[in-house]
Amino acid sequence: MKRKVLSVLLAAAMVFGCSASVLAADTVKIGVYEPASGDNGAGGKQEVLGMQYAKSVQPTVEIGGTEYEVELDIVDNQSSNDKGPSAASKLVSDGVSIVLGSYGSGVSIAASDIFKDAGVPALGVTCTNPQVTLGNTHYFRICFLDPFQGTVLANFAKENFDATKAYVLAKLGDDYSQGLAHYFTQAFEGMGGEVVKEDFPEGNSDFTSYITSAKNAGAEVFFAPVSTEAAALIIEQVSSQGLEVPLMGSDTWDSNVILNAAEGKDVQIYVTTFYQEGGNPEFDEGMKEFINSDSTNLANNGGDDTVAAVTAMGYDAYFVALEALKAAGSTDPVAVNEALWGVEYDGVTGKIAFDQENGDAIRDTAYVKSANTENGSWDFVAEQGVN
Repeated sequence: MKRKVLSVLLAAAMVFGCSASVLAADTVKIGVYEPASGDNGAGGKQEVLGMQYAKSVQPTVEIGGTEYEVELDIVDNQSSNDKGPSAASKLVSDGVSIVLGSYGSGVSIAASDIFKDAGVPALGVTCTNPQVTLGNTHYFRICFLDPFQGTVLANFAKENFDATKAYVLAKLGDDYSQGLAHYFTQAFEGMGGEVVKEDFPEGNSDFTSYITSAKNAGAEVFFAPVSTEAAALIIEQVSSQGLEVPLMGSDTWDSNVILNAAEGKDVQIYVTTFYQEGGNPEFDEGMKEFINSDSTNLANNGGDDTVAAVTAMGYDAYFVALEALKAAGSTDPVAVNEALWGVEYDGVTGKIAFDQENGDAIRDTAYVKSANTENGSWDFVAEQGVN
């Protein structure tokens, strides 16, 4: 919320004989609810990098005729459904006008009621599970949803690999993982395919038995909508066991952590994602300069300047938040919430607008790319929608 009404500040200055030059600038707080630790810490850091770069590009916003400094109030939800609500409560206590995040649908769902009860709108960046926004009017998102992503992946498996049997591995208790596994299975079986599905528990690091199951089942593709950390382990173990079928991953796999794990190995990896580096050269150049300008930024991006799709999405989310603040003409969260419904923004990841039912982004295209295991980069494969 707005810290001080300008007229009150001016009156105080007159009473105390203060000059306007010593008055603190008006500040608007944008909450950043993201993981910096836990299973999704790597992805959360990359998403936040996009927001931080966006703030460096435009650090102020005019709201209701007054220029405000933007403050990013960043908390670590620790990739935890149990600990996330406490991080969300801190943002509410800090008086944020809008919240961005989270990377990870489960932690977004876990914090939803905290934001709802406080009247603070939240803007999901890459949380793709439908439950994040379903049935509420305070949580929005700028990414595609898992029913769409799961169908895209199933179509890709059938059309590109002529796959008739798929092995699907998901994490127990993880809304994102289980949701995408469900939608992929539903679409794949709807096209006449067969799915063998297994689940692994929290804290598991040995995937050899699951890989053996995929081999024994005669699976033609291996789909694992899991965290970046789990995906890297799966890649290592698939390579060591000589599983030769394509590995298919969802948006969480779009990370240089995956590229590093795959480099030099005889594996095939295909992922769906929100943005392909090269899609907006001006953004890519500026983002790379920002990453390389600071050792912390470089570390938070996994040690190189690959531009992740979640980083581009974080960048766009920041500017969507500014558009909502401008449209509201106020820093009052309730007014910002109302204004969000009508916001439209042409971002680096495409045009962003919200449907009027759930506040979901109107998107009908995903990017498919593959890991180049020789040089550690992503190769663009296709833009793919659903029929």
